[in-house]
Amino acid sequence: MRYRRSRCVVCLAALVLSMSALGAEPWLEKCFECHGADGMGKSDPMYPVIAGIPAAHIEEAIYAYIDGARQCLREPRMCETVASLTESEVSAAAAYFSSRVREYNLEEFDADLAAKGAFLHERHCGACHVPPHDEDVDYAIGIPLHGQRPDYIRYAIRAYFGGNREPLLDTMSHELRQLDSDDFDALVNYYSSYRAGN
Repeated sequence: MRYRRSRCVVCLAALVLSMSALGAEPWLEKCFECHGADGMGKSDPMYPVIAGIPAAHIEEAIYAYIDGARQCLREPRMCETVASLTESEVSAAAAYFSSRVREYNLEEFDADLAAKGAFLHERHCGACHVPPHDEDVDYAIGIPLHGQRPDYIRYAIRAYFGGNREPLLDTMSHELRQLDSDDFDALVNYYSSYRAGN
């Protein structure tokens, strides 16, 4: 998998501002079809929330789809859309969605399971995954999972176990192996309980 970083933060910031003022480029409009202009995902509960994910992580995810480290098993449009993007477009898309504020989807959750999930998160996931409003989110190893759609989290977990996604670190594979299906359900409830700023 390739890991790339934006080369011109000032230029990208100016590009994002111009896109907001003048309307999005056609290639970015394709992203909006599933993720929404706000990055909160549209009608299908499997469209993930990408608002507030640090730009570097969004870039890495896009290149993972381009390189095949992530496979588009359910939504082939994702791979088709990113395949034609230039490096500057990848960086601009990442900068745009990272600048969107992650709200929350008012997902239903079980409070008891969420409490168990909070404990499991701190024990197995919290060292790498912090909430999107955390002051260290840009420096975290993993993306923020709080406020992500539950169906998508379950899909992503199955993809890691099925070999259709490569974990970023061996540590992630190790931690996933410590959990069972009930633990995953508790974690999903915990992430669904997220309310912006709490």
